Amino acid sequence: MKVVAMQTHVVAVPPPHLGGMYWIFVTLQTDCGIEGVGEIYAATFHPDAMVPAIEDVFTRYLLDHDPHHIERLFRETYSSGFTQRPDLTMMGIVSGLEMACWDIVGKAAGKPVYELLGGMVNERLRSYTYLYPKNAQGEYDYDDPDLAAECAARNVERGFTAVKFDPAGPYTAYSGHQLSLEVLERCETFCRKVREAVGNKADLLFGTHGQMVPSSAIRLAKRLEKYDPLWFEEPVPPGQEEAIASVAKHTSIPIATGERLTTKYEFHKLLQAGGASILQMNVARVGGLLEAKKIATLAEVHYAQIAPHLYNGPIGAAASIQLAACTPNFLIQESIGTWDGFHAQILKKPLQWEDGYLIPSKAPGLGVELDMDVVRAHSPYTGRRLHLQMASQPADVRDTAPARG
Repeated sequence: MKVVAMQTHVVAVPPPHLGGMYWIFVTLQTDCGIEGVGEIYAATFHPDAMVPAIEDVFTRYLLDHDPHHIERLFRETYSSGFTQRPDLTMMGIVSGLEMACWDIVGKAAGKPVYELLGGMVNERLRSYTYLYPKNAQGEYDYDDPDLAAECAARNVERGFTAVKFDPAGPYTAYSGHQLSLEVLERCETFCRKVREAVGNKADLLFGTHGQMVPSSAIRLAKRLEKYDPLWFEEPVPPGQEEAIASVAKHTSIPIATGERLTTKYEFHKLLQAGGASILQMNVARVGGLLEAKKIATLAEVHYAQIAPHLYNGPIGAAASIQLAACTPNFLIQESIGTWDGFHAQILKKPLQWEDGYLIPSKAPGLGVELDMDVVRAHSPYTGRRLHLQMASQPADVRDTAPARG
C-alpha cells in the first residue's frame, strides 16, 4: 500500500468561531482506494504559509510511502533539515498527516484506531466544556461571575461533571505578568460563585493561558485552594519547566499544562521537573497519535494523567477520542459544548456525546467522515486573523477584562 495523493482543505469557521477562526484538514489517498483524513492544529502561521509547507512535507516524506510506517514518518520529519528538535509548525503538519495515515491503517484493518494502539480501556470518556455565558442580549459575556455561575449550573444539568473558565484577564505577547489585586479578587469571586452554583456535582477547572509570573500564580493559587479546583491550568508561559514546577510546589491544586508543547521531549522535561500532574497534549500538534500515546506513557511512569486539549475541529477531536479510549491514565477530554453546531454540521455523522461523556466510535479508522459539501461551502478561509491570537500590548493593571476561552 502506498500514499499517492493529498488534498488540503482550509475551512473558515463561522461566527462565533468556536474552535478557532479556521480548521486545516488533509485527506490522503492510497493506491488501493482507501482515503484517510487528518487535522493540523497550526496557529503560528497563516494558512497562506501553511498550505505550501504542508505540500512540501507531504512530497518529501509521505508520497509513495506505506502509511503503516508511522515511526519512519516521525523520525524523518522530526529530523528534517538537520534539526532533530521539537518544531511546533513541523509537528503540527506531521500530526495531521500521521492521523490520516492511522485512519487509513484502521480502515484497512477494519478496526478503530484505538484497537491498534493497545485496545479499548475506556468505553466512555468523561468530558468538560468551557463556559460560554450569554447575557440578556444573547451575546457572549465573560465578565460577569453571576452569568458564569448560571452557565455552569446549566452545563451540570446537561450532564457535564466539570466546567472550565478563565477570569484572569487578557493574555498578551508580553505575559507573564503580575496580576493586580482587583483581578485576583475577581478570580476568587468567579471560583466562589461557580462552586456555589454546582456544589460537589462538578469539578472546577481553573483555566489560564500563561498570564502570570510564578510569584503571581502562587498568590492566586492560595486564594483558590479553598474552592478545591481539579486543576490550575498553564499558570505561567510554556518553555521554562522549573518555573511551572515552582508553582506546583507551592499549591495543593494539581497543575495541568501542555496545549502549547510538542513531542515527547518537551513533555519529558516538564514531568522530570515536577511541573505538572495533568498533561494537556493536543493530538493535532504534538506529532500525532503515536507520539501522543508515548507522551501518555511517560505520564503513566510519573503517575500523571492526561486530559487532551481540544480547541480546533472535529477531526482532531476524533483522533483525541481514539487516544483517550486506549489510555489507562486518561482523566478527562476537553469538549466544545456538546459537539453540536458547526462541529456537527461538517461531519456526515456527529461525534457521540451522551450525558457528559463521549462515546468512542466502533467504526474503522478515526470513525468520522467529512461532509465535503460543507467543507467546500466554507472554503477557503479569506480572513487575515490567525487561528488564535494574543493581545499585542502589555497588560495594563487597570485592564480587568477576563480573557476569552
